[in-house]
Amino acid sequence: MDRLLARLERSIGKYAVGNLTAIIVAGMAAVFLLSMVRPDLVGFLTLDIDAVEHGQVWRLVTYLFLPRTFSVIWIIFSLGFVWYVGSSLESHWGSFQFNVYYLVGMIGTTAAGVITRGEQTNYWLNLSLMLAFGTLFPNEEIWMFFIGIPAKWLAFLDAGYMAYGLFVGDGSQRAAIIAAAGAYFLFFAGTLVNLARRRNLQVRQAARRTSLGPPSKPPVARVCAICGASQDDGADIRVCSCEKCGGPRALCLEHARNH
Repeated sequence: MDRLLARLERSIGKYAVGNLTAIIVAGMAAVFLLSMVRPDLVGFLTLDIDAVEHGQVWRLVTYLFLPRTFSVIWIIFSLGFVWYVGSSLESHWGSFQFNVYYLVGMIGTTAAGVITRGEQTNYWLNLSLMLAFGTLFPNEEIWMFFIGIPAKWLAFLDAGYMAYGLFVGDGSQRAAIIAAAGAYFLFFAGTLVNLARRRNLQVRQAARRTSLGPPSKPPVARVCAICGASQDDGADIRVCSCEKCGGPRALCLEHARNH
């Protein structure tokens, strides 16, 4: 995937939309303000394939700007979160690769709408950004309610939520989740395989070390009981068991002959 993206960027990278995250967040903010003035118009922005076929083609794009919440209290937090995660990915990947990731998710979400004929939003697509962020920056802390949470745990939480949605959601929701997850796995399949191999290697090495038992202790150097000469210093140490010694006693060669 990386090689394909590199070739594509060399040929069509100049057409990438810069600061895509800023455009998405600004669009969400605009839709939120619109909802406060004309809440009835928000329904005309979702991705409804039946409506698109009747001429409302703007829905193919406008659903990308639907905010996650229409609560005055939570909208700032929601927009800030999308901005932080999206801009971090865009800065790490570059505009072109981030464009491709979002475009793949957008195409998948549109296909989900075509197949199921149900209304779609950008909810699951934006949620997949957290999976990408947690994979690239697993130990980056995201502060929520004055608590720093490593990104990998938020990514695991989102992955669990998406899996739960597959079981309890309707066909339209399941298709949207599969589309969002598909974009993620398309970009990170190789990374996940490498992580699994590395983890498997670490487990096997730990099991091998356990099977070998604790490392053996090096032998203690003998020291002459009379002069203190040690084997470590090159002294020839013998064990004497004569009647005068009264039992085994380490002595250097000189004292072993004359004691």
